[in-house]
Amino acid sequence: MRKRAIIIDDERLARNELKKLLSEFDEIEVIAEASNADEAICLIESHQPDLIFLDIQMPAKTGFELLTELERSPQVIFTTAHDEYALKAFEVNALDYLLKPIDPIRLSDAVQKILTVEEREELDEGIKEENRGILSDNDQVFVKDGEKCWFVKLSDVRLFESVGNYARLFFGPNRPLILKSLNSLEERLDTKTFFRANRKHIVNMKMIEKVEPFFNGGLLLEIRGGEKIEVSRRQTVRFKEMMSL
Repeated sequence: MRKRAIIIDDERLARNELKKLLSEFDEIEVIAEASNADEAICLIESHQPDLIFLDIQMPAKTGFELLTELERSPQVIFTTAHDEYALKAFEVNALDYLLKPIDPIRLSDAVQKILTVEEREELDEGIKEENRGILSDNDQVFVKDGEKCWFVKLSDVRLFESVGNYARLFFGPNRPLILKSLNSLEERLDTKTFFRANRKHIVNMKMIEKVEPFFNGGLLLEIRGGEKIEVSRRQTVRFKEMMSL
């Protein structure tokens, strides 16, 4: 299956060169280009690409700042002339970090990583298929964090928070981490009870005690445990639709 990609770079020549290099790979289809972060955000939201080739130093907003504004980030390969951001790039789970001018061999290695990740995900999906199903708030799940274990009723979980490749559960005074992404949890949780407020949080709507208008057209939710969670502008529209008569 071909990966649909967007190239994001403020230098036209750099975009053209990368597009030319990628034309040698049947696995990659370049569907759009962007010269700045704001333009890229619009393209990502409208096209929902599988992959972005992302420059770091751009006018107005950096590539890292762009990623913080996305509801769901596609796979990321950074393309930059600066080597000092490599550690930070992998902290945001980038697939690879390519230095300009881009070496075709390094690009080939990066493309291979994409395919390896895809194959692993397909294998994981096949293993999980038999056990997959929507969990209601009456279901009980087993949670283990270090030496501590709990059987938790989902109706008692007020909040899920993304922490890299992990998710933190909030129930009672407990905050254990589990090796699950927020996206995989969202697929299993009942949308009548659990709502994706932003790219980092899923909230139990039955635990919401207060709703207030917030910055930039969003909302601020106060959860029963005292946590305050921002609803992104995009998700605010969905939230209002769900909560209206």
